[in-house]
Amino acid sequence: MEIISKLTGCGSYLPEHIVTNADLPKTVDTSDEWIFSRTGIRQRHFAAAGENTSDLALIAAERALLHSGVDGKDVDLIVVGTTTPDRTFPATAVKIQKNLGCKHGAAFDVQAVCSGFIYALSVVDCMLKTGQFKTALVIGADTLSRLLNWKDRTTCVLFGDGAGAVVVKAVEVDKNTPVDDGILSTHIHSDGNLEELLYCDGGPSTTQTTGYITMSGKDVFRHAVTNLASVVNEALAANNLEDNNIDWLVPHQANKRIIDSTIKKLNLPKNKVVLTVQNHANTSAASIPLALDFAVRNGRIKKGDL
Repeated sequence: MEIISKLTGCGSYLPEHIVTNADLPKTVDTSDEWIFSRTGIRQRHFAAAGENTSDLALIAAERALLHSGVDGKDVDLIVVGTTTPDRTFPATAVKIQKNLGCKHGAAFDVQAVCSGFIYALSVVDCMLKTGQFKTALVIGADTLSRLLNWKDRTTCVLFGDGAGAVVVKAVEVDKNTPVDDGILSTHIHSDGNLEELLYCDGGPSTTQTTGYITMSGKDVFRHAVTNLASVVNEALAANNLEDNNIDWLVPHQANKRIIDSTIKKLNLPKNKVVLTVQNHANTSAASIPLALDFAVRNGRIKKGDL
């Protein structure tokens, strides 16, 4: 027998406060036409005063557990992808662990910004396959509204707050049975040489502040399109699959133009791509599980889909 990782449920949460493109000219020099034509974004959700990343993450986690039919007390591994933790330490994941009533196992955060959910999922996949844990919660949650510089109109219009979560279980399968279910493989990359293209200019060991998001938009766009397409092809090749085998692509929801350019490179039809960025802007680590949950809830993504 061998162990595979299976997604058994998903959930998401967006704060109640909605800020539309039409609202933004009141505070920054921009317009709905300027934002939408460049990004595809129509609105974003901002956390209320006193509403923290852990609050968003907990609701998404509870919804994923309900969808999966799993009691929170049975979860023995919680990994939260976030770049906006409630505190510098301890991890936001331990607050989720406490609020779900988990008394055993492990809980920690992964900081990989917009890649945070995929990094967290990759870590959990490996840990479940070792047999060390049985039931995991993987959460992507961020409150990027706390990192926005409202004097920088090129970045402040792009981001929003939200959370998404999935339940992942370790399942034993016969070694002789072809695995076409669960997580087939994970592929993560980074390039430290590009760190100046998108960063936050604060930090505990430098300024002792959270700082603001700073971005070289054109360069980020170019690298995003190239690397998103490349890693999809890498995943397909690793599993002896072709692009026409894909039922759905659920990409990071940063910018509609990035997504459109990526699927053009991949020769994928638009009706196979989940697009939600118009409803919530770039929610960083939350964006992929948010889009996944949206497509599962409205019936597009079904059990057995690739």
